Amino acid sequence: MWLATVERPTYATLDTDLVVDVAVVGGGIVGLTTALLAQRRGLRVAVLEARTVGGGTTGYTTGKVTAQHGLIYADLVKRHGDDDARRYADAMRAGIEQVADLASELGIECGLTRAPAVAYTRLPEQRSRIEDEVEAAARLGLPARLAERTDLPFEIEAAVVFDDQIHLHPGRYVAGLAEAFTAAGGRIFEGSRVTAIDEQRDRTVELTTPTATVIAHQVVVASLLPPGLLGGFFARARPSRAYGLAVRLHDEAPASMAISIDTPSRSTRPWLDPGPNGLIVVGNGHETGAEPETEAMYADLESWVRATFDVEAVDYRWSAQDYLTPDRVPYVGHSPMSKLVLVATGFQKWGLNSGTAAAMMLADLLAGTDNPWLSLFDATRIGGARTVARLVKDNLHVGEELVAGRRHDPDARPASELRPGEGGLVDVDGDTVGGYRDPAGALHTVNARCSHLGCPLHWNQAETSWDCTCHGSRFAPDGSVLDGPAVRPLTRPHADDPDPA
Repeated sequence: MWLATVERPTYATLDTDLVVDVAVVGGGIVGLTTALLAQRRGLRVAVLEARTVGGGTTGYTTGKVTAQHGLIYADLVKRHGDDDARRYADAMRAGIEQVADLASELGIECGLTRAPAVAYTRLPEQRSRIEDEVEAAARLGLPARLAERTDLPFEIEAAVVFDDQIHLHPGRYVAGLAEAFTAAGGRIFEGSRVTAIDEQRDRTVELTTPTATVIAHQVVVASLLPPGLLGGFFARARPSRAYGLAVRLHDEAPASMAISIDTPSRSTRPWLDPGPNGLIVVGNGHETGAEPETEAMYADLESWVRATFDVEAVDYRWSAQDYLTPDRVPYVGHSPMSKLVLVATGFQKWGLNSGTAAAMMLADLLAGTDNPWLSLFDATRIGGARTVARLVKDNLHVGEELVAGRRHDPDARPASELRPGEGGLVDVDGDTVGGYRDPAGALHTVNARCSHLGCPLHWNQAETSWDCTCHGSRFAPDGSVLDGPAVRPLTRPHADDPDPA
């Protein structure tokens, strides 16, 4: 919805070699904010975007810019102690104000609105968790208070409320950042996927795209997850998807931004474009590739919306992907074993706020300036026993998926059974492949193993994509890369059948 309701500037594909001070990989909120802040410190900066500016996860968020990240602060205190939990809180508060300041200074018309952010429960047994969160967040200097009523159309048991948070139109905000960056001399290249990042002996970094090469003195990788094997981040964060709806109600929508801590979680916020009756609803999160019935996720979310609100129409639907870290803190800073490559990833579905804070940290690193929050977010950290145990568990699951990818799948069906618009594993000449029959009836086949590390791919009917549950890579029916860490398209095992079945 955010992409369908914005006039976005377009930028050329990189077609000649380039030398810059800083190359930023990724044209979402992290990459563009970093690029703009670095440029303001006198650095020559170029942004390389695989598809279109703001067309990745940034363009599919809820549009909340808030330090209220569900129930997190009591847990951060237990995991990291008061000092580090306060660093997280301070970074999140600064991220909010950085967004507000840039929108105001640059005159970006993005519907930026101050509103309370609410995390609530309807279950009495969860009340103590809300109370613990209020106490921890308030102690860390956040605007947290306990509430027993909200403007939602149902009763709650308790809620933690953060006042004076922000929601906005992320598509318009990012377009504004891009225009300000290029107007001041920065360069953006769309359709320029980076397929390799190689440090050179002369202390530069070479970035390879399909059509040209960039030489940079420093690199910022802000591409949701670093590509390929860079830094081992593919093994240190888990991919997760969630589903969204933009609806119009018969009555005025709640003014607050809200998220339930109960299962399944539901997240809401006002949608200003159609007026006071617009509402955004997000929920039904799951690990990428792990849910076979993705269409049912939309249906379930719509059923909840219609049962809870007086819905006039559902105008848009979409799904989004992000990465979760085992200790609930994003990775920001130098990639392991590197002084020239910086990364930012693992934003836990709160990337408009925490991604902006990450950009502030990265800009300080690029300029050689100390940053008071960076020690907590250190991208080279391993973590304590609890974090390591979680990593081991996650990667055992990946190993199981990888082994499964080496076996013939007994559920493959004849390709002739695929109906137009349908995809899945099919048998073609005795081989199990991924098949999709387009609306015109033509069959498209791919090798259904991820080009990243060979894990099996799962068909996502709702998004018509091949998804990897190991590390979150996603591919279009023709095998082209939608989301990394994969950088190579899927191979095509059989010539496509141009004739309808």
